[in-house]
Amino acid sequence: MNKRFRIILQYVFFLSLGIFLVWWSIRDLSPDDKSHIKFALRRARYWLIIPVFGILFLSHYTRAMRWRLLIEPLGYRPGRANTFFAVMIGYLANQAFPRMGEVLKCTVLARYEKVPADKLIGTIILERLVDAITLVIIFAITLILQPGLYHELMDTFFHSPDESGKKTIPGYVILIIIAGLLLIALVVWMIIKKKKPADLPTLFKLIAARIWEGITAIRYLKKKGQFILLSVLLWSLYLIAGYIGFFALQETEQYGIKEAFTVLSAGSVGMVVTPGGIGAYAYILEKTMQLYGSQKGVALAFGWLLWLVQTAVILIGGLISFAALPYYNKKRIREQT
Repeated sequence: MNKRFRIILQYVFFLSLGIFLVWWSIRDLSPDDKSHIKFALRRARYWLIIPVFGILFLSHYTRAMRWRLLIEPLGYRPGRANTFFAVMIGYLANQAFPRMGEVLKCTVLARYEKVPADKLIGTIILERLVDAITLVIIFAITLILQPGLYHELMDTFFHSPDESGKKTIPGYVILIIIAGLLLIALVVWMIIKKKKPADLPTLFKLIAARIWEGITAIRYLKKKGQFILLSVLLWSLYLIAGYIGFFALQETEQYGIKEAFTVLSAGSVGMVVTPGGIGAYAYILEKTMQLYGSQKGVALAFGWLLWLVQTAVILIGGLISFAALPYYNKKRIREQT
């Protein structure tokens, strides 16, 4: 299959999934749900968008500085501004083409800081691996703080509140269905890649080796403590942004840190399911907030509000970075000559 066609096919699939989730989340809204959404948004504290904007911008800057630490062992020290611009432009590209932003931010930084782009790809893999491990830790903290949350999630996502009198699907059946879908996806991938079952052990060993290589690569960092501190700060900022988001709606202001951990865990999944989290983020947060007794309309309004703020930060920051990058570097060259 042509590589470009495959990329377009992937994009169309995930965008279609996002649009489907948008439709799915609003398809059965009752007049009462719609009135709850309007009422909640009418009384929303929109001024809280300002501190959340600042926190999210700071989180993106923190990510850029952490990436800069991963580049240093390669023998390069890119400028803080160019690194931040590259990260924001990458986020902007990811809104349209998933994973394209990772390549673009490497290309941008390589152009303006003279760092080989192929070497930067390795730092992106390591960064994503660290984020994945951190997210697992956050999931664990969420479940420790709220025992039994897993079963509540299964009930909320797969069983509607008005189905209490009906026969429900057991959790193990749902897991079997998910496992079956993953198996089908693996078989389709093997057919496309022309792989045989005998190739799978080698493939899994290769994946495990790369993961281990990525983990152990952290030992080459010159500033391990600073890297860990920035990682903790990064995810703490995400957590705080979600926590402040509760106060935007009067119907959600009673929630605290435990619920913020749940929102962070669920929202992180939603942001990677579809391009820019469109549809998926709001839908997953809607179902998540219903765990805590939020009315369907309020939960949906909360999810869309958080998604819109995060998307606005990326659009504004990405466009500003795109415009400022060449101007900043022209000015820097003039000052150096």
